[in-house]
Amino acid sequence: MISESGGRSRCVLFDVDGTLMDAVSNQREVWRAWARRYGLDADEVYEVALRTRPVETFGQVAGHLDAGECLAALHELEDDDVRSGVYAAFDGAAELLCGLPAGAWALVTSNYEHRVRGRFLRTGLPVPSVIVDAAAVEEGKPSAVPYLRAAALLGAEPEDCLVVEDAPSGVRSGLRAGMTVWGVNAPAPVEGVHRHFGTLREAVPHILAFVAGAHR
Repeated sequence: MISESGGRSRCVLFDVDGTLMDAVSNQREVWRAWARRYGLDADEVYEVALRTRPVETFGQVAGHLDAGECLAALHELEDDDVRSGVYAAFDGAAELLCGLPAGAWALVTSNYEHRVRGRFLRTGLPVPSVIVDAAAVEEGKPSAVPYLRAAALLGAEPEDCLVVEDAPSGVRSGLRAGMTVWGVNAPAPVEGVHRHFGTLREAVPHILAFVAGAHR
């Protein structure tokens, strides 16, 4: 992406859950509701779900059930939660996103775009022009593909992109894409991050400064 003065511009690529949006309690309740539907131990299911993708979770905790049916039930519960659950953006998220230039940031999520839009609408966060969701790529995080896809859609070079993440798989995705990666909302740095902030609020001025220093 070329700025109006002819210099290369920097972009910011955000993870959503755990980075901009506090959805831990929602995810826990969705999985608990799913477990109860199939008569499974809710705590056990959630512990597995924290470490694996949904299809892998089904294989470990409900291998006797049809994976397609399990996924459809999970999606139904997640969609219900978007409509009725209680959501909160992390402190600083609104200030940060509203302070970024249009076209200079994107969302890169393992969730689906319609759910992200629903959550952002309910919390008042602005929605960018580019959202790379689970349906947009064949390979999800920790593959480099999602972040490279977002950069391409913004017209930015990977070396001009900052990835903001909270989870190890997302950090690895950004690093494999050849991008600068900063971690937020964790008590200790995720392995590999270039900078670490305990909260998103602490990172806000630094992220805005990264984008403002667009001309190299």
